[in-house]
Amino acid sequence: MVRRSTVANSPQPAEYDADYAAGTADLAPGGGKRGRAAPGWRGAGGRWLVWVFRVVVWAVLLLIGYRGVTAIMTGETNTGSASAPAASPSISFPTALAGAYALQFGQVYLNADPGSADQRASELASFLPAGADSQLGWNGAGTLQLQSEQVADVAVGDAQHAVVTLLARVNGQLMELGVPVYYSDGALAVSGEPAWLPAPAKAAVPTPSAASSDAATQSELTNQLPAFFEAYAGGDQATLGRFLAPGTTVTGLGGQLAFRSLTGVTVPAGGDTRHIVATVVWKIPDQASSGHEANNAPPPAKLEMSYALTIVKKGGTWYISEIGPSVQQPAGSS
Repeated sequence: MVRRSTVANSPQPAEYDADYAAGTADLAPGGGKRGRAAPGWRGAGGRWLVWVFRVVVWAVLLLIGYRGVTAIMTGETNTGSASAPAASPSISFPTALAGAYALQFGQVYLNADPGSADQRASELASFLPAGADSQLGWNGAGTLQLQSEQVADVAVGDAQHAVVTLLARVNGQLMELGVPVYYSDGALAVSGEPAWLPAPAKAAVPTPSAASSDAATQSELTNQLPAFFEAYAGGDQATLGRFLAPGTTVTGLGGQLAFRSLTGVTVPAGGDTRHIVATVVWKIPDQASSGHEANNAPPPAKLEMSYALTIVKKGGTWYISEIGPSVQQPAGSS
């Protein structure tokens, strides 16, 4: 006879009964083992919590991505609430027009003579606001004579105010004039008395350190360059071409000056490309004396000038690839 199994009916430890009664299907703390819980309820609850967590994480990631794309499209660079910086006043203030306006004003203001005081006052009136002094501070005595002027700076205060600084030569002296200019709706006015300012100070130019000189090349170029500068003065393209490197074009002076002499050549040591300085004396033709006899004509005017030249060596001969003004002091006589 087969006996019925009694395993399922075996008595269980009290700790199992306590867990089942609590509905946890786990051992009490410290038991270290998982009990024989009802597997359906436990697994379903765990999966539900995992899916909720995943939904929350994806929502956060999507929100962060959306904010990043929005920031790129709108040009935002930070999350602060600070407003964008205001546009520079120079964008709306017409600096070029104000500079030209101040130049016209300077033509009147910096010329003063008692004999033409009424005319000066009349011309100044077109620049000044109503009720301003008709002579703008001049007492009617003495003279001012403007030789030259140009705009040196325009300092914009806001969309309506600026100070135009003119660099001028008055009564033979260099000076600066600060002119306050007001702008509104396309109209301009000198809003106050100008300020006479000192001319820019003369800078102390440092003496360049003495570089090693190539005496052999200097001697060679001293013999070669007079013919080049003579052709350069007259603009003789055929002769100039003999001294120029391939691909180089030099126009020349077209006879405005005449070559007198070469007084110095500075040639640093180096390779097949050198940057040299040549000092030349030019004769300036005197148009007034062109019809006089040679023995009665005054001596021609002369000017010494320095030129920076770039020379290249090809086939043992030096050719000129560039000519322009020099920033160095004139070389000594050679």
